[in-house]
Amino acid sequence: MLGNLVLGRAAEMVFEELYLREMPDAEFNLEDLREGRSDTDYRMRNGQGRPVYRINIKFHGARFRRAAELVGLDSEDCFALATYKIDSALKKQDEEHLPYFFAIVGVSDLTAAVVGDQIPKDVTEAISYLGSAPRRPPIRAIEDAAVEYLIRSKSPVVDNTVDAIREADWYMLSARRADKLLREKLFQRVFALRVRNFARAFRGAELDMHFSLSDDLTPLPTFLETLRERGLQAVSTYLERGDY
Repeated sequence: MLGNLVLGRAAEMVFEELYLREMPDAEFNLEDLREGRSDTDYRMRNGQGRPVYRINIKFHGARFRRAAELVGLDSEDCFALATYKIDSALKKQDEEHLPYFFAIVGVSDLTAAVVGDQIPKDVTEAISYLGSAPRRPPIRAIEDAAVEYLIRSKSPVVDNTVDAIREADWYMLSARRADKLLREKLFQRVFALRVRNFARAFRGAELDMHFSLSDDLTPLPTFLETLRERGLQAVSTYLERGDY
């Protein structure tokens, strides 16, 4: 869990860096919503302070090694997203009339387990000790505090993770396009529907839709350039057409 939290925070840090670099003088600002622990990490606002988009950061590191066999995609080009998350995002979008985007980044084989193994032993022991105390804060609060400590102390595990993510490609996928592709390629890309006794054969696995990074998603720099140079109207047109 701690490795997963470090991965998530590192991805958020890099996303903010990229956004500020690509949109230094633009009229759109990021509002940090992470403390609410909802399904939204950031809300984008225009110059008048009105919300225009919701953004949820998704990191993927473990490769789907059977992607070519089961969903027809190269394992390096495959991104899996739980179908219930697509449905939840679309419902929130429809309720608020506010486009919902997933911002996606991945580093092959940089997983929560790999990062967790690099966390200093004294930190993991402290979490274990505090977690077993009779009167303690919620375990998630302890873990969040540990991650912030690792960041403030410039721990190598954080620096190494951030550096790896800086080298990776970022993509954007709207809830609307995710739903459109899900419906068009349901049996092709949700292989669970073709597997007899899926829950038994893949115990604990979620019902995932698999996307092609290169064909189905929009590179983050392209999305930000469109927003910066052509404005909300252009992005709205791409959303309406299902391109973004």
